Amino acid sequence: ATKELLERFLYPCAGRDGTTPFSSRLVSSHLIPQPPPPLHAPISPHVTLPPPPPPHCRSPPASIHPSIAMAAERVVVDECRGVLFVYSDGAVERRAAPGFATPVRDDGSVEWKDAVFDAARGLGVRLYRPRERGGGRLPVFFYYHGGGFCIGSRTWPNCQNYCLRLAAELGAVVVAPDYRLAPEHRLPAAFEDAENALLWLASQARPGGDTWVAEAADFGRVFVSGDSAGGTIAHHLAVRFGSASGRAELAPARVAGYVQLMPFFGGVERTPSEAACPDDAFLNRDLNDRYWRLSLPAGGATADHPFSNPFGPASPDLAAAEFAPTLVVVGGRDLLRDRALDYAARLAAMGKPVEALEFEGQQHGFFTIDPWSAASGDLMHAVKLFVDTDGGGGARLDG
Repeated sequence: ATKELLERFLYPCAGRDGTTPFSSRLVSSHLIPQPPPPLHAPISPHVTLPPPPPPHCRSPPASIHPSIAMAAERVVVDECRGVLFVYSDGAVERRAAPGFATPVRDDGSVEWKDAVFDAARGLGVRLYRPRERGGGRLPVFFYYHGGGFCIGSRTWPNCQNYCLRLAAELGAVVVAPDYRLAPEHRLPAAFEDAENALLWLASQARPGGDTWVAEAADFGRVFVSGDSAGGTIAHHLAVRFGSASGRAELAPARVAGYVQLMPFFGGVERTPSEAACPDDAFLNRDLNDRYWRLSLPAGGATADHPFSNPFGPASPDLAAAEFAPTLVVVGGRDLLRDRALDYAARLAAMGKPVEALEFEGQQHGFFTIDPWSAASGDLMHAVKLFVDTDGGGGARLDG
């Protein structure tokens, strides 16, 4: 049964068994309703990420009171999902929840609570565990939310629903941290916060840790996951803590594997999946470019920056990096499809233990948009198999 499930969901990248990268075996298509499309804007052939253009406003008459004139000149220059608004005077406004969020479906089978992992920065983490746990300890599954490094929260209903299902079906302690968001806190702020969240978990395994976590968690089986921007975070954590010194920092906790769900990678040159992405996609080129413009370091950083492109001209060589087993998941209709598959293929060619999983016909973020869709269920089974085998399932594909 394990072999059949693996053959249904996983296929190896080049370098694992001598086959060509990314065979044509795909997960069967499960289409889900499309959410409202984001705002559109003309698309350039390349991502150059200039500073946002100044608003085109006429100067108010001299007779207008200065405070009224200032208000007249203050216009929105960037907007993301109706949640984030950036104004021409540099002010940033955030609203509570996105319009595409769904109601929380909590059947009581999972218990959860909030904790603080960085009091100085006011950053919290939401913790989940199955209410019925039996006598054994449970693997720990980190989940870093998506949102282009600009929006998102552990408290959003779509994140809550996904984590509830993860805890119930994986039989795991799920850890969902927040991190600082751009443009108020540009990268590498999110990476730093993600590191601190993982180090916080390790501290719970030591004397004086939170008993709610310590009594249930198997700290030797930690899996780090994230979707979209959270998937990019998972990549950076894999590099950061893959070395001997990084592993020592986390002790007694140990990362057994990484799950990158539609990782948010970028680059100046358009890929075929980016060029072909329709304007009404959930993540289209305009929104993709906007996220990078708002989140990369100020001062002219392009999408080839190492924070965005793991294989950019200034990015560190990953050949010497040590990776725990990694599962890369992508949707067949996702703008980011080609970058994710190329990432997995390059790592596999370097001899890294990586597997790629493509869901035919699925768009970006399908599993958080509708955590109870058939495709989301298939993904949950694949992730559970990865966790249950400590990331080694792909190695036994032919066994």
